[in-house]
Amino acid sequence: MPERGRTAHDDREPDGGIPEDGTADGGIPEGGIADARPDTPARIADTAPTALSTPGDVSPAQATAHRRTGLLVTFILGGLTATPPLAMDMYLPSLPEVTTSLHAPAATVQLTLTGCLAGMALGQLLVGPMSDKWGRRRPLLIGLAIYVVATALCALAPSVEALVTFRLLQGLAGAAGIVIARAVVRDLYDGVAMARFFSTLMLISGAAPIVAPLIGGQILRVTDWRGVFVVLTAVGIALTALVWVRLPETLAPGRRRGGGAGEAFRAMRSLLADRVFTGYTIAGGFAFAALFAYISASPFVMQDIYGASPQTFSLLFGLNSVGLVAAGQINGKVLVGRVSLDKVLATGLTVITLAATTLLLISTGVLGHTGLVPVAVALFVLMSAMGLTLPNTQALALMRTREHAGAASALLGTSSFLIGAVASPLVGIAGEHTAVPMAVVQLAAAVVAGVCFMALCRPWSRYVSAETGGTPVPAPRREREK
Repeated sequence: MPERGRTAHDDREPDGGIPEDGTADGGIPEGGIADARPDTPARIADTAPTALSTPGDVSPAQATAHRRTGLLVTFILGGLTATPPLAMDMYLPSLPEVTTSLHAPAATVQLTLTGCLAGMALGQLLVGPMSDKWGRRRPLLIGLAIYVVATALCALAPSVEALVTFRLLQGLAGAAGIVIARAVVRDLYDGVAMARFFSTLMLISGAAPIVAPLIGGQILRVTDWRGVFVVLTAVGIALTALVWVRLPETLAPGRRRGGGAGEAFRAMRSLLADRVFTGYTIAGGFAFAALFAYISASPFVMQDIYGASPQTFSLLFGLNSVGLVAAGQINGKVLVGRVSLDKVLATGLTVITLAATTLLLISTGVLGHTGLVPVAVALFVLMSAMGLTLPNTQALALMRTREHAGAASALLGTSSFLIGAVASPLVGIAGEHTAVPMAVVQLAAAVVAGVCFMALCRPWSRYVSAETGGTPVPAPRREREK
C-alpha cells in the first residue's frame, strides 16, 4: 500500500526523481542545480518554501549563498509567470484608443487578446515536451528572444490585422516562460511544498496585474498605445538577460526524456488518460476562462458603460489583483497543510459562481439601477477567489506526475489559454454597451469548472490528509472495509 501522501503512481520513482521531502536535490552545487547528486539528502522547510533547500553539512556562508540563490531563482520564476499579465494588463487601458487609432471595431481589437492567448496555448504544447528532452534553459532563452522581437513588432503594427498577427507570435514565444517556470517548480518541489511555492509565485506574478494597468494608464498620459509595447520590449530584454546570467539548469541530463514528437504525444496521452489529472486541468482551464472574461471585457464595461476613466479603471484593476494575491497568500501560508487542497479548491469555485451570479443579476437590471461600486465589489470577490482556485488546480494536477513535468505543464497551460481565448470574443458578442455577455461567460465557465471537478476528480471518494495538503491517495484498507 502506498504511503500517506503518495499515489500509487508515485511509487514508481524514476531515477534521479524528487525525494519524498519535496526537493529535487539537497541544494545548488557549484555546477548548478542539474549537477546535484540525486542521492544527496534533501530538506525543505515548510515555513520557507521560497528558498531552495540546503544540505546539512555545508558551512553557514555556503548556506546563506544557497538561500540567496534560491530567492533569486524564485524571483526569476515569478517574473516568467508574470509575462502573461504584463503582456495583457499593461495593454488593457489602451484598448478603446486602439479601436480609434486603427479604425477597428471593439470585437476585432479584442482579437489581439485572443491571438496572444491562442499563441501562448499552442506554444506551450511545443515548448513543454522540448524542455523535457533538452532541458529548461535552452528552450526558455530561445523563446524569450523571439518574444522580445515580436513585442517590438507590435509597437510598429500598421493595422489591426498586423497587430493580431504579431500578438499571436508574441504569445507563441512567451509561452516558454510560462510552461518552463511550472516545470522548474516541479523539478524542485513536491507535495505541500509545491502548493506553497505556487502560492509564493502568485505573490510575485500577482504584482504584475497590480502595477501593469497603472503603468499602462500613465504611459497613455505621455504617449499612445504603441509606447506600451516599447516598455514591454524593454522588460522582455531585462528578463532575458537575467535568465541568461542567473537561472541554472534544473533538469539533469540523466532525467531528460528521449524521443521525438511521438514520445511527447504518448506522454500527453498517458496524462490525459488519468481521469483525475484531466479533471483538475479542465477545472483550472474554465476557472481561467472566467478570469479572462473579466480581463478582456472589464475595460469596456468599467469605462464605456459605467464611466470610469482610464486611471480609475487601472486603480480598480490593481485593487482586484491585490485581492487575488492576498487570497493566494492565505492559501499558501494558512490553508495548505491544514485543509485539504480539494476543499480549498471547492470553496474557491463556489465563491466564483456566486460572484458571477451576482454580476449577472446586476447587469440584467434585476437588482435595479446600480452604479460602478456594486460591479466593482462583485468583480473584487470573483478575482479574490481565483487566488484559492488557480494555484491549487496546478499543484494538484502536477502531483499526478513526476516523469513528464514539461508535458504536464504544457497541457495545463494550453487548456487554460485555449479556453480563455474562446471566452474573449464571446464577451463582446452583444456589443460594448452591455455587461451581460461578460457575466454569462463567467457564470457558465464557473459552473463547468465545478461540474468537471466534482465529476472527474471525485474528491469525496478519495482519502486525503491535511498533512499532505490534500494529495489524493487510496483509502486505508480498514476504511475501505467499513
